[in-house]
Amino acid sequence: MASTSSLRSTLGRRVASIGGVCLLWVVLLASAPVWIIAAGLYDSVRLKFRFPHVRLLAFGVLWATFEICGVMVSALLWCAGLRRNVAAHYALQRWWAGMLMKSLRATCGIRVEVTGEKSLPNQPLIVLARHASLADSLVSAWVLGNLAGRQPRYVLKRELALDPCLDIVGHRLPNYFVNREASDPATEVAELEQLADSMGSSDAVVIFPEGTRSNPEKRAKRLAELATRSPAREARLRELKHLLPPRPAGTVALLKKQPDAAVVVCAHSGFDGLDTFKGIIRRLESGVGATKFDLRAVARPQDVDPVEWLDTLWVENDRRVAALMEE
Repeated sequence: MASTSSLRSTLGRRVASIGGVCLLWVVLLASAPVWIIAAGLYDSVRLKFRFPHVRLLAFGVLWATFEICGVMVSALLWCAGLRRNVAAHYALQRWWAGMLMKSLRATCGIRVEVTGEKSLPNQPLIVLARHASLADSLVSAWVLGNLAGRQPRYVLKRELALDPCLDIVGHRLPNYFVNREASDPATEVAELEQLADSMGSSDAVVIFPEGTRSNPEKRAKRLAELATRSPAREARLRELKHLLPPRPAGTVALLKKQPDAAVVVCAHSGFDGLDTFKGIIRRLESGVGATKFDLRAVARPQDVDPVEWLDTLWVENDRRVAALMEE
């Protein structure tokens, strides 16, 4: 049972996050004529005739709208005694992801070309996903849930609980919000292992082995750390150009916990640079371009060190990302 302090913390967080989203929604709607004109003039003066600030603010309105709708539906499910109904909450998650993807297409012109979602093995999946943008969790939930018909379970950073829908629905579904600053990482790994319990053929555990969004500065820093701490790993991973060196603990734990699951690797292109709001504006200024999302089943490690296997796999995934960029 949750402690009183934990319940108070959760209640306080949700009051603040839901209140903040509602306030944002009201302000954006009430001031729409003002910000449309002001942002449009600002973009025009800067000769940015793709109107990136107008587009991003328009998406903000739709995002806040669907966040509020999601919170209201989750409240209705609670009132109906369906707080623990997994099927109902996965349906809500699919609706939420689908509407936000339509919103991204309508406002920002982001259209995702997906490959491999129809050929996934009919068994539990461990999905190793690339992490390059603010939209990775949303896009992967849409691909796996809406297109592939799977029920994704996520290893998410705890900071994402500041999103009201991710917080409420995410805690009612079998996800785990990792505390990346935990004093005892082993406890965190043991907790996320539970995601691999009782998996059926429609379930998929999704983990981002990089642990954070990738960019050149983070990649150089992590490789430098590995050169000191683990020269063998640094030698295997030094050719990475798009991905970060993976943090293996979570992936290795899931592989051991679920020996019958198939491993699927996610590579995508077109989301690079979308790791900050400034990066999103720059991309909208120049045009989003093609965005591609590829899923591929790979052989599980056999008679080989799992960390070495993951490093080799990640280098191959980096090459796949480069190939997608050139297509």
